[in-house]
Amino acid sequence: MNLRVVILAAGKGTRMKSNLPKVLHPLGGRPLITYSLELAQAVSPEPPVVVVGHQAQRVREAVGDAALFVEQTEQLGTGHAVMQARDALRNDADALLVYAADMPLLRAETLRGLVARHASHDGPLTMLTVEVDDPRGFGRIVRAADGGVTAIVEEVEATPEQRAIRELNVGVYCFDADWLWSALDRIEPSPKKGEYYLTDTVALAVIDGFRVEAVQTNDADEALGVNTRVHLAEAEAVLRRRINQSWMLAGVTIIDPERTYIMPGVEIGRDVVLWPGVHLLGETVVGEGCEIGPNAVLRDVALAPGVRVAAGAVIRG
Repeated sequence: MNLRVVILAAGKGTRMKSNLPKVLHPLGGRPLITYSLELAQAVSPEPPVVVVGHQAQRVREAVGDAALFVEQTEQLGTGHAVMQARDALRNDADALLVYAADMPLLRAETLRGLVARHASHDGPLTMLTVEVDDPRGFGRIVRAADGGVTAIVEEVEATPEQRAIRELNVGVYCFDADWLWSALDRIEPSPKKGEYYLTDTVALAVIDGFRVEAVQTNDADEALGVNTRVHLAEAEAVLRRRINQSWMLAGVTIIDPERTYIMPGVEIGRDVVLWPGVHLLGETVVGEGCEIGPNAVLRDVALAPGVRVAAGAVIRG
């Protein structure tokens, strides 16, 4: 199966209240979209297609040659955004994995599981869901008695009964490519916003007589989409916790994980001790057995094994 990835990055991100495109806001010291690109590389050897729109040139320059680009000049919804990738991928994909660039906490193993489930059944669509108490504006999942998904109802379109549903659409889909390209032409604009929702493909698959499958993630953090700076701070906290946990499991002692900041890309040897307030930034490499004192800041530094760094030290490579 030739799998291609489509990353949606055309939105204005107005709730960020910023002149910077939302997908370029820093998370863990790197642009938000970086995480979506790394996910794509983890699930497919082919370059992802990034749908750009708002400040398209700025996003292109930040991403560089890590992706192919198509442009959505009018912001007419997620279905319309994916339509822009049709000419680029129509004859070059058996399946499409589609997700937004503002979801940096998705895990590669979750996406691989979604793709595997899609390959195991005959339906044209498999989607990712999550069950949480706070819907945060996500679309609600409507299921039939047999468990198949019959519709995704956007919150703005939902009835009070549908708003009470706690299984939510994460916004990650795997499609049969040929079916999707034809289905996109059948999507009608929403009556309230005039947008073409990619979520309407669920109802179209049901009309075509197919069962729509869903994979539910047990990690609610994966569903965190960054729409405001509050969300960005929440994502930063989750990312920091994940990174620190991974280093502790690899043999690093972190005295106070809540007060230790390690950027992605840092390398740390075994039996290193990090005291509270340590910041390891950039491409820092810490050799085995080092001890870094409280509130020390290291950026782009390579420490030999066994080095002790004094409390409050600031070292730049």
